[in-house]
Amino acid sequence: MLKGFLKEEKGQGAIEYILLAGGIIVAAVVIFAIYSKMTGEAANRLNETTGAATSTMSSKISAEVGGMV
Repeated sequence: MLKGFLKEEKGQGAIEYILLAGGIIVAAVVIFAIYSKMTGEAANRLNETTGAATSTMSSKISAEVGGMV
């Protein structure tokens, strides 16, 4: 009975496809996590740079307008 069970290969293909799909899903989740972290860091740098540029330009404009009065 055990030898017959070990020789049975009907479900083997389905199990292989399930394992393959599981591996692809795990890889996709890891890639998404890395991508999310990288884009979040890039967005933070962009916000900091934009804020600094806006502050600098605002100071220059205020100085010029103040000099006109």
